[in-house]
Amino acid sequence: MSWDSYIADMMTPDHTGSIPVEQAAICGFTPGQESIWASSDGLKDIKPAEITKLVGDRNNLYQNGVYISGQKCRMLREWMDGEVLIFDLKTAPNDAGEAFSVCVGKTTQALVIAKGTKDALGNQVNAKVCKIAKHLKSSNM
Repeated sequence: MSWDSYIADMMTPDHTGSIPVEQAAICGFTPGQESIWASSDGLKDIKPAEITKLVGDRNNLYQNGVYISGQKCRMLREWMDGEVLIFDLKTAPNDAGEAFSVCVGKTTQALVIAKGTKDALGNQVNAKVCKIAKHLKSSNM
């Protein structure tokens, strides 16, 4: 499966028939080589510094939040889904007052990132991220 097909897979309908993920990306976080491996248009501007912060001191994420593709996010919780570390975040409200669920899954070498649609629940977004992140982790990615 190509990296782009993982992005497309995250943006398909879930078991309810709704499409909870609006934007998705997979990024490598090897120090000095932080980069986007694949993304939808809305997350194509993720910066190496944003990737570094996501894999850095997690206490700092709770205190100061993080930017993802220039969008300010606050950390809601972190948890383990099997061997995969998951971060649930929420964007700062946009001009229309809407905030979006964001989920980040950390594997051995990659961050799997998804931003939900305005009506998506956090658990719908993280289900999509967990599926891809677990697959990558089992492939030593």
